[in-house]
Amino acid sequence: MQETYQAVIVEDDPMIASIDQNFLERDPRFRLAASFRSGQDALPWLLRHPADLLILDVYMPRMTGLELLRELRSFGITSDAVMVTAANDSKTVDALLKLGVADYLVKPFTARRFQQALDKFCRQRSAIATHSSVSQEELDALFSGSSGPEDVPKGLQSRTLERIRTHLAQAPEEGCTCESLAAQAGLSSVTVRRYLTYLTQQGEVVSRVNYDTGGRPSLLYYLPNGRP
Repeated sequence: MQETYQAVIVEDDPMIASIDQNFLERDPRFRLAASFRSGQDALPWLLRHPADLLILDVYMPRMTGLELLRELRSFGITSDAVMVTAANDSKTVDALLKLGVADYLVKPFTARRFQQALDKFCRQRSAIATHSSVSQEELDALFSGSSGPEDVPKGLQSRTLERIRTHLAQAPEEGCTCESLAAQAGLSSVTVRRYLTYLTQQGEVVSRVNYDTGGRPSLLYYLPNGRP
């Protein structure tokens, strides 16, 4: 029977918290146990209910994610943490690495990158639970977090697909047209449309018709969590 991991989101931005929850709930291996808007609110709960995984922002009012993690470690709470933040300065990264964070996501991040962080956590937990000893090769795979190249249909390229995902994550909440996305990504509209069609078929992207153009209706694309 597959183990279900208990996850907690600590994020002061409601929109980012919603994105985190949306991505997390796509993975049946995880259950959202609780969500908090600050580290100070989360700390008492986590001391009573240690979670398997924390999805944790760094910069929050009253208590930062870094301060929360330090407090938890001082009480012997060893929950793994995936940091989701705009903070990418070397001092902050170094401090978090010393606290044993599982992964570090810099905003804006894609659904695929978020999923890679979850996969890395699950691989590490599974290896520790099922092996009394681990080989050097297995350790290298666990700590690299590599999940290999994405298997994409013939005619598409993984690098271009990730490029389009990144620009979609930065698009306005109401969505963007194929043409505007192509201009931002520096690609042709024909190329971008092929990738958008694939992402829509995979359920990563949603499209809707926009009639408020003053002329011919246009098709807007957006992430499922990105529309109000």
